[in-house]
Amino acid sequence: MSEPALLAFPYLFEAWALPHQLPPAKPWRTWVILGGRGAGKTRAGAEWIRAQVEGATPRMAGKARRLALIGETYDQVRDVMIQGDSGILACSPPDRRPQWKAQERKLLWANGAMAQAFSAHDPEALRGPQFDTAWVDEMAKWRRAREAWDMLQFSLRLGQDPQVCVTTTPRNVAVLRDLLAAPSTVQTHAPTEANRANLAPSFLTEVRARYGGSRLGRQELDGILLSEVEGAFWQADPLSQAQVAAAPPLDRVVVAVDPAVSAGKASDACGIVVAGAVLQGPVQNWQAYVLADRTVQGLSPLAWAQAVLAARDEFSADRVVAEVNQGGALVENLLRQVDPLVPFHALHASRGKSARAEPVSALYEQRRVHHLAGLAELEEQMCQMTPQGFQGQGSPDRLDALVWALHELILAPASHLRLPRARVL
Repeated sequence: MSEPALLAFPYLFEAWALPHQLPPAKPWRTWVILGGRGAGKTRAGAEWIRAQVEGATPRMAGKARRLALIGETYDQVRDVMIQGDSGILACSPPDRRPQWKAQERKLLWANGAMAQAFSAHDPEALRGPQFDTAWVDEMAKWRRAREAWDMLQFSLRLGQDPQVCVTTTPRNVAVLRDLLAAPSTVQTHAPTEANRANLAPSFLTEVRARYGGSRLGRQELDGILLSEVEGAFWQADPLSQAQVAAAPPLDRVVVAVDPAVSAGKASDACGIVVAGAVLQGPVQNWQAYVLADRTVQGLSPLAWAQAVLAARDEFSADRVVAEVNQGGALVENLLRQVDPLVPFHALHASRGKSARAEPVSALYEQRRVHHLAGLAELEEQMCQMTPQGFQGQGSPDRLDALVWALHELILAPASHLRLPRARVL
């Protein structure tokens, strides 16, 4: 090889890449790289961006001209995707290395291509810009993954064939499951050990000894998308069997609220779930129907109170019920500022979340609860609640609201109808 060829060879990723780091040959809009920790996902994403941007010479245009780089936070975009050991700057040859404009959060190439950095915590920032290419990193752990992903889809509208590369360790979240099921998605996969040549031997020895054979190891090391949380009160298959196309005429409908005690983008959501029940015949024959999940996040207290009453009006609910342990009289006061006559029932939690959820899960086992469509995010939280607590991220706001709704509709009325135990003399 000539000296120029030798100098260029380390930057010819096609010659060095592992099979999972190269995009499949068939047409696709989204390429998802699922892998364990250290499997080389970041390097694959950075090299793919290079391949889209670079032309035959440093100033010749490539396929991509306007790009989005999206991570969970701006810092992670900068420190991992751009400036990291396997990031774009480290992978680029000196004559094609872009310039990072930190204050503008932009990468600029000599051929005119530009990439903007975005945080998944701020999906609204994707409203307005438009792109022909995007790289999304660790989407499965984003708190607002669904909103950020949806906003990105609307912005991918330039060029002849907009594409996005998603690099992530798998987690059982609805947005990733839906993405993998889309016909325009292709995926590659590799465990951590596929990249063992670039990892410290002691690292692999230690993590395999600690986590090998566990569910965490299957997810974080083998890069396997786990369908369920072990020991959860609810499982995916029975929930899918609980779905119905429509609810029958209902005797009672409630809107249940798990209030958010703070506002802002990083706050917990305000869980708002609408459910109804058919209360005919013996108690054991009563049936419940979960009609909608109207959960909101980041709104002011008055705004989520308005969302609660909007759900009440939409479904002609008979009553609003809410947990008031944290907010005290705040919830009722907020609702009455909007509608002074709202029928409201305050609920007080005397037990933990898992203890409250368990009798509700028994109703599902008895096939007495049915779901309408559009409850994927609620069902995701349900499949992560165990006797030991909630195994997902953040607070199970949607699930808490569901538990209160079914308690109000079925469990509380049924307990009042039971005969008291005879006293032992």
